[in-house]
Amino acid sequence: MQIDRLLDTVVNQNASDLHLTVGRRPTVRLNGRLRDLQTKVIDPDDMVGLMKAITPERNQQELQEVGGTDFGFAYGDRARFRVSVFRQKGNLALVLRQIPYKLLTFDQIGLPEICKELIRRPQGMFLVTGPTGSGKTTSLATMIDYVNTNLDRHIVTMEDPIEYYHNHKMSIVNQREVGNDVPSFAEALRRVLRSDPDCILVGEMRDLETIEAAIRAAETGHLVFATLHTNGAAKTIDRVIDAFPVSQQNQVRVQLSTALIAILSQQLLAREDTPGRVAAYEFLMVTPAIANLIRDGKTFRIDSFIQTGKKFGMQLLDDHLWSLYSSGKISAEEMIDKSKNPSTLRDKVHQAGRSVGRTEWDVAEEASQSS
Repeated sequence: MQIDRLLDTVVNQNASDLHLTVGRRPTVRLNGRLRDLQTKVIDPDDMVGLMKAITPERNQQELQEVGGTDFGFAYGDRARFRVSVFRQKGNLALVLRQIPYKLLTFDQIGLPEICKELIRRPQGMFLVTGPTGSGKTTSLATMIDYVNTNLDRHIVTMEDPIEYYHNHKMSIVNQREVGNDVPSFAEALRRVLRSDPDCILVGEMRDLETIEAAIRAAETGHLVFATLHTNGAAKTIDRVIDAFPVSQQNQVRVQLSTALIAILSQQLLAREDTPGRVAAYEFLMVTPAIANLIRDGKTFRIDSFIQTGKKFGMQLLDDHLWSLYSSGKISAEEMIDKSKNPSTLRDKVHQAGRSVGRTEWDVAEEASQSS
């Protein structure tokens, strides 16, 4: 079994991921669905050979020591892959995520136009949130490319691993890989302020030290982009505040109310009209009224402010999901599974005289009732 033939298949089919695990055929994720390739079932020897074909020595050493490793590599000039190698039941498993070489535009991925104005600001924090595989990296790469193309800035990114490569255009772009160029996000953030940056990208705010340093950088005259694995704008603010000890939370609310400029929360959905996927967004822009809610600890009121803030380009996730469904781009089942208030959207579908099939949400509801 050759890794090159498998990677060719991923690139040719435009699959997002390749899953390799012992006891199953190689499997690709295509438009959000898993599909087995028509090859032999992978045995333990195949797995070792496939792993060694692409894994650098340093990462093989890390795999031996801690049972897992992550890295990125270029597949010629066709694509890049982000790789996770780990042990399971005594065998190896690999997951390879395809990172397209081509950077996408705002229009191609449907980012709110207001983002172009916000990322021209000289300072503040712009958070992009959502579950794993929701396209956060692609959205951030598009924003960084827009700054790089249109503004003269020094952009420093901290990523684990580097996914999209940025060439120097109007800006200078320096990309630091955690584990290769610097030991941790926190260490990278500690050093970055001495390198005269204008824009800083933090690939993931994983711990208190990183979150603290990112907020400080945004307060001290830098534009900071960062990601979090949260759903929805209000929950993102709560997640940041809850990361701090109770004694610091009031101070952090004040800091966030002045440093935060926007939160883009997104989900990726299978399209119904054409092959492919489409992103649904919740977008919050921090206005003086929303800054007051953050400062006063009233984040539960943010959703209603987003609803009335449409003139600023704000929108709730469920409103965007409904518009995608109404225009025939996604199915009712996909909309309900990815929504924040599934029962409300289900009622709207029924009121429109349409029906909904069984969803993942139904299964979860039944399980919670039976337990």
